[in-house]
Amino acid sequence: MAGKRAVTKQSLPEMIANDLRERILSGDMSEGEPIRQEALAEEYDVSRMPIREALKRLNAEGLIQWANNRGGTVTKHSIAEIGEIFDLRILIETDLFRRAIPQMSLADFDKCENILQQMETSYDEDDVARWGTLNHEYHSALYASAGRSLTKDILDRINIQSDRYVRLHLSVMEQREPAKEEHRNLLKLARERNTDAACELLAAHIERTKTELLELIEAKRAIET
Repeated sequence: MAGKRAVTKQSLPEMIANDLRERILSGDMSEGEPIRQEALAEEYDVSRMPIREALKRLNAEGLIQWANNRGGTVTKHSIAEIGEIFDLRILIETDLFRRAIPQMSLADFDKCENILQQMETSYDEDDVARWGTLNHEYHSALYASAGRSLTKDILDRINIQSDRYVRLHLSVMEQREPAKEEHRNLLKLARERNTDAACELLAAHIERTKTELLELIEAKRAIET
């Protein structure tokens, strides 16, 4: 008799939260957009209870600002807060990468290479959503050997905040080759165990994204006001 197979089951609030999260990260729901339980309940054809639970999850992740009795909005970070998100990424990710490189195995390198190839395909197909997911998977794979689960949990929360801005950056970025080259060189330097150069490149990679993104958002908000 065949053994039991594990099947991932999602509750209704979890499914709604996942869909709303993707809508926020993709820009389908824009920053500052009002959120109303009644409207969402009608849209998803459910009662208010699963909507309320889903919104609580997104509030805990920082993607929305929610108060049960007053409704809420999609979180709109200030320019300074967006910069802080990327500064935190630099601090945490370079530390993880520095710890991971000496521990990375051939299997780790192969996993990173596989994700990288999928990323490059998503670049060519202009699939921003797919690229955003793979970008997170790639960076996580680079740092996995560090074995720092608590730090990873903190970084995952920060990455939820940064992902929608990274996707925005990619969607309007005219020249994507530098990003592709930087991602490939991160893996190359890790294979060579060149820890200092790899961490220096990683910091510069995130800093470049931050600088270009802040300029983009400042210009966008100036037009909207």
